Amino acid sequence: MPIVSLRNSRFFILFMLLQPLASLAHEGMWLPTLLKAIEGDMRTEGLQLTAEDIYSINHSSLKDAVVLFGGGCTAEVVSTQGLIFTNHHCGHSTIQRHSTLEHNYLRDGFVAATMAEELPSPGLTATFIVSMEDVTARMQQAFTAGQDEAAREAAARAMAEAISGEAATGPGIHAVVRPFNYGNSWYLIVSRTFSDVRMVCAPPGGIGKFGGDTDNWMWPRHTGDFSVFRIYASPANEPADYQAGNVPFVPQHSLPIAVNGPQAGDFAMIFGFPGRTQRYLPSMGVAQVMDVIDPLRIEMRTASLKVIDAAMLGSEQAKLQYASKQSRISNGWKKWIGEVRGLQELDAIGAKRAQEAEFTKRCAGNAEYAPVLGELDRLYREIAPYATSRELFSEFVYSGPEFLRFAQGFTKLIEQHAALKQAGKLNAEIEQLRSAAQGYFKDYIPEVDRKILQAQLPICHKYAQPGLDPAALTLLDKRHANWQAYADAVFNNSIFTDQARLFKALDRFSPKVAKGMAKDPAYVLVQACINSYSTAVRPRYNTLADSLERAMRLYTKGLMELFPEKTWWPDANSTLRLSYGQVEGTDPRDGLTYKPFTTLDGVIEKNDPSNPEFHVPQRLIDLYNTKDYGPYAADGTLPVCFLSSLHTTGGNSGSPVLNGKGELIGINFDRTWESTMSDILFDPVKCRNISMDVRYVLFILDKYFGAQRLLDEMQLVSHKDVPRMIDLPVHR
Repeated sequence: MPIVSLRNSRFFILFMLLQPLASLAHEGMWLPTLLKAIEGDMRTEGLQLTAEDIYSINHSSLKDAVVLFGGGCTAEVVSTQGLIFTNHHCGHSTIQRHSTLEHNYLRDGFVAATMAEELPSPGLTATFIVSMEDVTARMQQAFTAGQDEAAREAAARAMAEAISGEAATGPGIHAVVRPFNYGNSWYLIVSRTFSDVRMVCAPPGGIGKFGGDTDNWMWPRHTGDFSVFRIYASPANEPADYQAGNVPFVPQHSLPIAVNGPQAGDFAMIFGFPGRTQRYLPSMGVAQVMDVIDPLRIEMRTASLKVIDAAMLGSEQAKLQYASKQSRISNGWKKWIGEVRGLQELDAIGAKRAQEAEFTKRCAGNAEYAPVLGELDRLYREIAPYATSRELFSEFVYSGPEFLRFAQGFTKLIEQHAALKQAGKLNAEIEQLRSAAQGYFKDYIPEVDRKILQAQLPICHKYAQPGLDPAALTLLDKRHANWQAYADAVFNNSIFTDQARLFKALDRFSPKVAKGMAKDPAYVLVQACINSYSTAVRPRYNTLADSLERAMRLYTKGLMELFPEKTWWPDANSTLRLSYGQVEGTDPRDGLTYKPFTTLDGVIEKNDPSNPEFHVPQRLIDLYNTKDYGPYAADGTLPVCFLSSLHTTGGNSGSPVLNGKGELIGINFDRTWESTMSDILFDPVKCRNISMDVRYVLFILDKYFGAQRLLDEMQLVSHKDVPRMIDLPVHR
């Protein structure tokens, strides 16, 4: 979507019509409000709907069946009673919270026999988009020439609040104005959030997480990555917090499900909430990601995962306690490894420099754009140490040893206990912390955290920037011979790594105890990290980031004006987007071919009872042996996953993959490892998303769980001509 289209939609439509179809390769995450501009090309490729059928504010449309699930995934409505599909990994933390050793739903799976058995999941939300409106012209009125970034931000905030305040109100309604492409355009987004979401079904780990970390980001894939939830509402069908009187939500639209699934070469589209892309990043920014930021992240998480994986292999209890944590850490870790490799293979820095050379040539004599690349180069050089420290702080404090975040949670009690007592709130604060601690220690193994600290401290020392990071990470004092000794001293002397010691301190809490807590080595370490980041890193980083934002706004504006022959769409920012392409495989590298489908045959071939990642449940093996596939079979076997050339990123997990009729054919859950660089540089030949075939979802619900009551809710569509999973030539 060219930003120029936001100012002149007639020009945009004409511009798009003049483009050769090749320029509309399957790159792009398109705003649904502007689909009319690409409707013709989509229909040429196989779409049988109109743009209005996909996105409308006047009548029900596909957008009314697409849900922002929790804080960072997508789900889709598949029944008129609020039933939704999403990924198993999107529901993973909820499934874990409902699991115990006696009822281990992560391992054994779960299906509610009746609505009364569907499990309330406090904190889980489902959000629908009501409308999206271009408000760029109004927002531009807030800006004046020569404004610095702080003044511009304040003006934008005031105008955005005024605009969002005019939006419709009601239960669960929220309105916000969001910037696109560094503030070159703005949209008012109105949404409605439901807070009573209940767990209905989760496959056993041997299906929902089959392949584990080994297969994550890989093809061929055989993971049944789905889970089922239901949205509940008040009797008036309005958002409401959980209560016994709530009823299943009646949506404006629910997706019909194509029982025959997809076949190779079919048109496909994905509708969801992609999180973040950086397609406009200049060569300096790409170099920073490849040479510093990603390697730092990878090294820190490699250290953590070695410890966690060993613990999970040694104990069923540890496996249950650390399942969600391990998945959260490893997902980014493996993605970044693939991203660096993909960017290197595409010579991303070279490609960006070539674009910048052409930019320089085209803007010769243009006083507005000519200086911007020099300014970007200067800013990236200056921000480098601050960006490194910022990433180190984030990885260590927020993804590293858990006790750091836990200890930091006691700051209010330690520093404000006198004020709390005077206000009569001290006991309530203590009880709240005690309750939180019980939940924390339930899924905590101190020895695992100790080893993570020991493994990460030397890496922190390696990347620490003198003068920016705390002394505890940059050098050892005379009391500790090495980083392991320092880690042991922190752990052995902290109350935040031992439940008994902590509860004893809370039981006898006093100003003296608070003073001791303030000197606790765990609390001292996390506070040192926070203080150094807050004083030495964040202020300067934010100032430089503001300057980068301003320069990038000018650079992207220049790209769009100086390269009119190219199409431009705004970076993903967790707003509703559509991508389209087709079901197809690829040849990602020499001698390697990815066919578009995998089947249950491959699941059985991978079965390894000695490896928890590839242990197939016996019931699934029995169904395979009897070939009891029901109406979900194709070519004598059962489809499991498929590839398509849809542009996706984080946040698209759980997104519906639809055919040209708007019928559900799959649930997106991953990309191939060769595609992870697509957040920065998209390659239409290599980039493929991975989806669970809807036929496998239906098979598991039907044959594995016998959940006929759920199938009865769905609109299952079976077309006359049963698709075959023929292998077409891969797209080159």
